[in-house]
Amino acid sequence: MSVNFDISKKVPVNDMGLENLLYEPKGNVGVISLNRPEKRNALSRGLLMELTGFINELALDKKVNVIIIKGLGKTFSAGHDLKEIYESDPQEVLKLFQTCYQTMQAIREISKPVIAQVHGVATAAGCQLVAACDLAVAAEDALFGTPGVKIGIFCTTPAVFLSRNVGRKKAMEMLLTGDLISASEALLHGLVNKVVPLENLDSETFSMAEKIAGLSASAIAVGKRAFYQQLNMDDFQALNYASEVISLNSTTRDAREGIGAFIEKREPKWKD
Repeated sequence: MSVNFDISKKVPVNDMGLENLLYEPKGNVGVISLNRPEKRNALSRGLLMELTGFINELALDKKVNVIIIKGLGKTFSAGHDLKEIYESDPQEVLKLFQTCYQTMQAIREISKPVIAQVHGVATAAGCQLVAACDLAVAAEDALFGTPGVKIGIFCTTPAVFLSRNVGRKKAMEMLLTGDLISASEALLHGLVNKVVPLENLDSETFSMAEKIAGLSASAIAVGKRAFYQQLNMDDFQALNYASEVISLNSTTRDAREGIGAFIEKREPKWKD
């Protein structure tokens, strides 16, 4: 899907020909809001297509260094739209999951960090979305789960990113029982980075994003790609790859500026 977005101001994305998102640029941070509160921000195929297109568009926006994904209303996201699945034939259901694949791929491949801001519940594909983001901040009352097994659908696709965030035993417990876990458990097991009071969720998430956005965008782009690449390698293959990456990274303008600033005891001036 190719869509031209006007991302210069806060605007309902339906004014851009879309229906399921809101967007607000805040300095070098772009905030995307899932905007289906009446459906608990269910990840319909339409929403996923819009989210993928918008993330790909933000990849080209040099003003945005970090992206936040949040949900409007009482919840982050309750997962896929079950009515959409129930009323579709197998080929249409496959298209839905392929579209979700493309969204997760866009989050992984964009050079900019993506932070999930979670309140309410994040279940099934909603939990998958949290796990696929690079970082996650949760409200104290947030709940996480993969409850598909309770309605006869094992959460196979959410299991992919869930199992890459938390330990195998905990992942299987969540998948086999369908039980929800608290924000504090999610923090303990590595699904989120930080748990804060609900009233501080916006400010704490933005503070994390703003801190990262103030660093070298080129270094972060290199680092994000290398981090995920090396996860699939054995230890010394990964170390060899990382050595090549850091050697090249050390020759960039931002690296030279950062080292020079450190030696000269001044703040670095990163390339725009």
